[in-house]
Amino acid sequence: MLYTLRDVTVDFRRVEGIWRNLVYLQKASVILVVCTAAAIAAPAQTFTTLFTFDGTDGSVPNGGLIRATDGDFYGTTSSGGAGGSGTVFKITPEGTLTTLYSFCSQTNCIDGKNPELGLIQATDGNFYGTTFSGGANGAGTVFKITPGGTLTTLHSFNSTDGANPLAGLVQATDGDLYGTTYGEGIARVRSSRSQ
Repeated sequence: MLYTLRDVTVDFRRVEGIWRNLVYLQKASVILVVCTAAAIAAPAQTFTTLFTFDGTDGSVPNGGLIRATDGDFYGTTSSGGAGGSGTVFKITPEGTLTTLYSFCSQTNCIDGKNPELGLIQATDGNFYGTTFSGGANGAGTVFKITPGGTLTTLHSFNSTDGANPLAGLVQATDGDLYGTTYGEGIARVRSSRSQ
């Protein structure tokens, strides 16, 4: 059946086909929900909160955790901490949190601020990450932090070489670190073996 209403043509055969597909999807969704509910209700599944951030020790842990070679977990918060601009932290499997570094603790936040992503542990045993903003030019940084909490800014973006990293770093087989930025492209940072 075709109907024309003021320059609008509606083919109800097509609408009926779409409706059938929606009904099918609805049934499939019910099956998915039932399967998901069954998985959640399965015995021996325990959820334990290890730590709750209160702002002074960081807040908004956007990046994932990594399990380091020492068996502890390391991560970042994108805000909070002593400088209000994010932290790097370590947490034990039992839930003891140690703030290793609070960003924006240097004048004009030249150490960076707002690490939106997690860390990687490179082959040298240190952790590497990025901050979205701050640094010498306000466009973000690449940093290295030791397991003991000593932070070194390796690079401050200046908008001509990239700006505002929003993707994690990776270590290539050549030992160098690579990542992308929101503005202007791909960055490479030489590993400690090259510096």
